[in-house]
Amino acid sequence: MTTAKGISRRRLLGQALGASVAAMALPQYGLFSIGSVLGANDQIGIGIIGCGRRNGQLMDGKGGQGKPPKEARIVAVADVNIKRAAQWGARYKCPAFQDYRKLLERKEVDVVVYATPEHSHYLPCIHAAQAGKDIYGEQPLSHTIREGQVMVQAVRKYQRVFQTGEQQRSHPATRKAVELILNGRIGKVHTVIGYNYPSPFECDFPAQPIPEWLDWDHWCGQNEVVPYHTDIYLSRIPYRREEYPTEPAEKYAIGPGWMSFRPYSGGELLNWGCHGLSMVQWALGMDNSGPVEIWVEPAEKLQRVVYDQPETRDRGDAICSRPIVNYRYANGVVLKLTGIEDRLGGGATFVGEKGRITIFREGYVCDPKGLDEDPLPANAIRVYQSDNHMENFFQCVRSRRDPIMNVEAGHRVASLCHLGNIARWLGRRLRWDPQKEIFPGDDEANQYLDCPKRRGYELPERV
Repeated sequence: MTTAKGISRRRLLGQALGASVAAMALPQYGLFSIGSVLGANDQIGIGIIGCGRRNGQLMDGKGGQGKPPKEARIVAVADVNIKRAAQWGARYKCPAFQDYRKLLERKEVDVVVYATPEHSHYLPCIHAAQAGKDIYGEQPLSHTIREGQVMVQAVRKYQRVFQTGEQQRSHPATRKAVELILNGRIGKVHTVIGYNYPSPFECDFPAQPIPEWLDWDHWCGQNEVVPYHTDIYLSRIPYRREEYPTEPAEKYAIGPGWMSFRPYSGGELLNWGCHGLSMVQWALGMDNSGPVEIWVEPAEKLQRVVYDQPETRDRGDAICSRPIVNYRYANGVVLKLTGIEDRLGGGATFVGEKGRITIFREGYVCDPKGLDEDPLPANAIRVYQSDNHMENFFQCVRSRRDPIMNVEAGHRVASLCHLGNIARWLGRRLRWDPQKEIFPGDDEANQYLDCPKRRGYELPERV
């Protein structure tokens, strides 16, 4: 089995799992008919794409997002790691596939929940929409701004319900803080301080044998097929689940994994930034817009960092967070990613004429204290009400309403994070048109709106 760079294909593992497991080449998907609307008493069939830790949390209701309702059940699973897919299939007594497109062909699948690496979000979303499935997709919405645009187009064209996995929007404390800000409790907001999230760094690891149960070619997705290495395949290194079965992987993670590496991720600016900066977009009323200007301080290109052997994230994170990212919105509000407090990773500090409110994961604080004591008036601005993120999604599957974190909101938050990375990579001031979603008159910057995609993984010209 070759592991040299430029691998064009590899033998796929095929085996029976109660249902046939398909291992196929990857031409573009054709169009599917739009699925029927579920009745109030119909059972909802869930298709799982990505049988890893995150989808395990989503199905078990861990992390504050709730879990699927009793009338929903898992009816098919898929993962490029066929061993893991088989384990999930056995657990839920359902068919397991190595190619997610076989899952989408199943009529009993009404909704898809995907939690795959960032670079492989766009095609499962687009294909699921074409197949008439409603979608719960993990953050960040997309790996590039252009991918996000096409994902929005597909969801809307095929009239699908899409919930972005940003669970903080369904927490009552953060919702209250957002309403306080929108209703002027701290006066006119002029500055927002967000966390200084690192951008991604690069890797060039030596080859390791490709596990027989893994479709590495498919895992690499749109990107060049590089030699397999555990430090690329896993999200964080080491992933010692067998030794510490009840502990979160991050507690024992000493290395970066794909979450920190280009071309598989936008780094922590996408991974965590999509959660914290979601609060910024929401509280500024910018869910359908974005900034008009982005710059970095100092005005210099991000230093190239390459990992070619296992080590901690410290070196890469320190260098790739050095240029400070600033954004300016059309209303004059400036967002500065200068914060170093861990709690800001899940929120931001909003500074107004009368005080400040800091939102963090599942909570907030006011300065001065007591800003939140008086109730808002009857005619106050209210945001979407939801206390259970997953339950909200399934309610909307039945009602056909938009959920609390719809596809446009997810796209705009991801775009904000992408813009920060692009500013760091170019090291200069950028103008942004949030309506046209381009850098006006800037051909160099516009090249970063998407990334190269190998054959079979191209964005469709028409969805």
